[in-house]
Amino acid sequence: MKKLLLAASLAGLMAVPVQAADYTIDTQGAHAFVQFKISHLGYSWLYGRFNTFSGDFSYDADKLKDAKIQLTIDTSSVDSNHAERDKHLRSGDFLNVSKHPKATFVSTRIEPKSGDKFDLYGNLTLNGVTKEVVIAAEKLGEGKDPWGGYRAGFAGTTTLTLKDFAINTDLGPASATVQLDLSVEGIRK
Repeated sequence: MKKLLLAASLAGLMAVPVQAADYTIDTQGAHAFVQFKISHLGYSWLYGRFNTFSGDFSYDADKLKDAKIQLTIDTSSVDSNHAERDKHLRSGDFLNVSKHPKATFVSTRIEPKSGDKFDLYGNLTLNGVTKEVVIAAEKLGEGKDPWGGYRAGFAGTTTLTLKDFAINTDLGPASATVQLDLSVEGIRK
């Protein structure tokens, strides 16, 4: 009888659905990046990043379609390695940080592709405008870390048309879009 009860208890535990784990994006350890590049007149690339951002995601490797992510970026933390240019990027000509100090991304759905690749759909709010964007993403890996925690890492890229986000400064046709690159490593809560 005890064996039957034990077997029934174990079967019941095995029937409990596995839930997605929640992760905090590791910005404190500088294991996450929000970077961008834009053509400068078609002659070279201008690179930059946002130094201050935060976010969380929920993820289960067996149910990728159910994953969720949210990210908040401090737009005043833009850093293109040139103080005068950064001042201009913060102005009303570009990011307008005095009126819109934050940019946000909230996922809406995921479409799995081959292997560890997937398309991440979500709403990006930038410069007071919200638009759906698609991030071509991939899982880089997951597992235990040396400090007793568990981590999962992802990378993704998307291209934004500046005018879609009310950034109307004319930089020429070669500079009408900006490529946004994200590298996200999360620590399981």
